[in-house]
Amino acid sequence: MNATAVLLPPPLRQRVPWSDRLAHAALLGILLFLVVGLALPLAAILSQAVRNAEQGSGWAAFAAYLQSPALLHSLWNSVWVSALVTVIVIPLAFAFAYALTRSCMPARGIFRSITLLPLLAPSLLSAISLIYWFGNQGVAKDFWLALGFEGIYGAPGIVLAECFATFPHALMILVTALSLADARLYEAADALGTRRLRRFFTITLPGAKYGLISAALVTFTLVITDFGIPKVVGGNFNVLATDVFKLVIGQQDFQRGAVVALLLLTPAALTFAVDHVVQRRQTAMLTARAVALQPQPSRGFDAAMTAYCTLIVALMLAMFGMAVFASFATLWPYNLAPSLNHYVAGLVDAELGDALLNSLKLAAGTAVFGTAVVFVGAYLLEKTRGLGPARPLVRLMAMLPMAVPGLVLGLGYIFFFNAPGNPLNLLYQSMALLVLCTVVHFYTTGHLTMVTALKAIDAEFESVSASLKVPFYKTFWRVTLPICLPTLIDVSRYFFINAMTTISAVVFLYSPDTKLASVAILNLDEAGETGAAAAMAVLIAGISAVVTVLYLLLGRVVERRTQAWRRR
Repeated sequence: MNATAVLLPPPLRQRVPWSDRLAHAALLGILLFLVVGLALPLAAILSQAVRNAEQGSGWAAFAAYLQSPALLHSLWNSVWVSALVTVIVIPLAFAFAYALTRSCMPARGIFRSITLLPLLAPSLLSAISLIYWFGNQGVAKDFWLALGFEGIYGAPGIVLAECFATFPHALMILVTALSLADARLYEAADALGTRRLRRFFTITLPGAKYGLISAALVTFTLVITDFGIPKVVGGNFNVLATDVFKLVIGQQDFQRGAVVALLLLTPAALTFAVDHVVQRRQTAMLTARAVALQPQPSRGFDAAMTAYCTLIVALMLAMFGMAVFASFATLWPYNLAPSLNHYVAGLVDAELGDALLNSLKLAAGTAVFGTAVVFVGAYLLEKTRGLGPARPLVRLMAMLPMAVPGLVLGLGYIFFFNAPGNPLNLLYQSMALLVLCTVVHFYTTGHLTMVTALKAIDAEFESVSASLKVPFYKTFWRVTLPICLPTLIDVSRYFFINAMTTISAVVFLYSPDTKLASVAILNLDEAGETGAAAAMAVLIAGISAVVTVLYLLLGRVVERRTQAWRRR
């Protein structure tokens, strides 16, 4: 027995194919990207918040500042304004989504497209428009005063502008929630003689409750973390987002700025956690036997929904149209003749042509680099194996940016990349750092979109490739990439539009050579050049609209050439 055991050859150690090693190295690269772009800047904020060189320990100063009346006042303002906007927007968006999905009203596509206008421009466009409507020289100032308000500056202006800016975000979620309905439930209710109102409360609302919760959390988070609108129409009404800007830029008080940033991170993180729990508890609304719900014509109901949607769209067009009109007015309100004076003042006199070009560079770089990183990261997570301990960490890091406000991320980049001992200090105030910050800021939505597309592709492709000794990158290039091209285009468009309109994530990071058009709008408004600020906002919206159309045309070409297998 012993002699035989000695003669047996030692077991062969299975070698890891070099292609798998390449996949593992790439996945570690994605993890390193997220650590450098997200985890380390957030850790730098925490370190700065508790640092106090005079007292030796910053925790006492941290706790003392958390109890200061000014901070608590700003916190209360942020919370109640965000809650009020949520209470207003969610019912309005739900009714609009209900009209789009459950009625046979005409021009539904046009109504849906108009509601997307706020996504094409910086959020502060609505604030600038409100100044022209209800400001000290606004066309409807008397009407605003007749309602009992002293002026548009302060909480009323913030609430109105935020409702306009957040409406499309809530609407997209609610349209999706209401689209997932099983017609058999409604047929059974009709057979039992259930009245329409009771059917709404027993079938429609329970089926859309998770969508309602998600839309409410998203709206609340967008408002409490928004910086542009409170900066333009906030006046003396302090909120957390403007406090961070004043402390860092105005007073150079980085420690207090870090404390407020951490406080601003808390509600966003809580809403993200609640939304995650809600999504885990959500059950499938459509089974394999489900029947798609087709709305039936009803003259009275369709007319009422048409009237409601027309009113909402008219208000949106009035808000957006006023900004366009004011940007062409020669001298508001004395000479309303159309001219290009404000565009010349912005692009030539203020030399903001370079800022617009920088925004295009940032958007293009984010669209290309961000899409590539998101797609590769999602592919490695879903379609490759091995490196088990790193995978949950990458998934967590990919989801975390959704809970980090742009101001907090930008402030973290100051503390981390501007540190003297950091070898990455050379990136500070460069366009590369702006691209990195923007990609990380909007990483989660692109990641979830790509993961959804990749999960729809059968894992059998990778299994067959592995059995035939085909490297994973060949399967990626020949199979996965062509199938996912339409989704890639959508993610790229998402990155481009958001990079053109973002303010909060980059307001701390630009230099004179990398100044952006969206940030220039703030500077113009502070200088009293509201007309030029409106002109720049309209230019950004126009560029975003043109790029959106080009992306749609590209999507059709790609779908025709690579998605023929989908057509029967």
